[in-house]
Amino acid sequence: MPVKHETQMNIPLYEYSLWTALPLMVFFGAYFLLARTPDKAIFDNYLRSRRIMGCALLLLSANYAVHLFTEIRLRDIDAAILMNLSTYFLCYWLFSSALTTLLDRFYVTRRRMATHLAQWLLFTLAAGIILKWLPEGTTQKIGLFAMAAWLVCYGLTLARRLIKAYRRAVRLFDDTLSDDIAAYIRWLSIFTYWAVIFGVGCGLLTFLPDRYIFLWVFSSIPFYVYLFCSYMNYLLFYEQVERALEADALTEPAVSDNAPELSAAMQTSIRADIAARLEEWIAADKYTRPGLTITDVANDLLTNRTYLSGYINTTYDTTFREWITRLRIEYAKRLLLGSPELTVQDVSERSGFQSTSHFIRIFKERTACPPAKWRKSVSE
Repeated sequence: MPVKHETQMNIPLYEYSLWTALPLMVFFGAYFLLARTPDKAIFDNYLRSRRIMGCALLLLSANYAVHLFTEIRLRDIDAAILMNLSTYFLCYWLFSSALTTLLDRFYVTRRRMATHLAQWLLFTLAAGIILKWLPEGTTQKIGLFAMAAWLVCYGLTLARRLIKAYRRAVRLFDDTLSDDIAAYIRWLSIFTYWAVIFGVGCGLLTFLPDRYIFLWVFSSIPFYVYLFCSYMNYLLFYEQVERALEADALTEPAVSDNAPELSAAMQTSIRADIAARLEEWIAADKYTRPGLTITDVANDLLTNRTYLSGYINTTYDTTFREWITRLRIEYAKRLLLGSPELTVQDVSERSGFQSTSHFIRIFKERTACPPAKWRKSVSE
């Protein structure tokens, strides 16, 4: 991992890459900071997240601008490395905070912010000491290797926290909602894994020979374009996701771990009662109600949501959403065969699916062919 290296940079190509990336990043950052959102209180958290992301993009834009207009990498390679390490460390925190805030509105607190800012200052100070005060040679190389390892571990820790928040949200949606709301936040998972690869690469590419730097700059363009498009697209679905999260926070609390444990006889009685009522509920085809939630079903059965969720998970060995989907698919099959006058769209709506395209996709996943083709093949 060289600290000093001779300049072998293709200057025109390097500057062209910066001139290409910089305007895009400035635009994306400014848009995230200044663009308006629907005038509803529920979008406050989305706006907060987008503004944090806007700050991160403008900070990276400033880094690019310094490289482009001062040619710092050609004049003082140590200063360039120090600036890059410091910028990336702070941006790791801003990126992860922006994305985690979309799933947890209470994630960014003054205490957490102060903690990470203190870590950033400590990291920058340590990098500065290594680059400016340690003599060139093995000692400095070891120090820079340690800083790179620190940066990578910090980024991986933040990514792990974000992935945990994402999986917790997906599990919540699958256990409480019949619609596939988790599909609306799947981009967070994709972007996080991409960000880990790209972010770690940024930290390590700081030390690579100059002739490869333009590749790093060009690789950032699709990364930030995907981020911008994902945020814009998510705005269309954010209200549904946020309402689902709010609904869970407002519903009945789960049975406390400290609550007295029910006797075996009582548990058997509760399960038998749920089974009997659930059989009647299924027979009445109430699972075809659009937008069904586990709270709706619990209210229909006059039972506790936690008991009902536990019963579904243990009896059917699946989540609430998957269980409802199975029932709806079987109902749709009966409609397809028993009511040939109904179109696929009619069947989708009557079965309770959120859209015809979603119904066709789910049906094809489970039967290996779309509904119309399945109806024709079974009827022949």
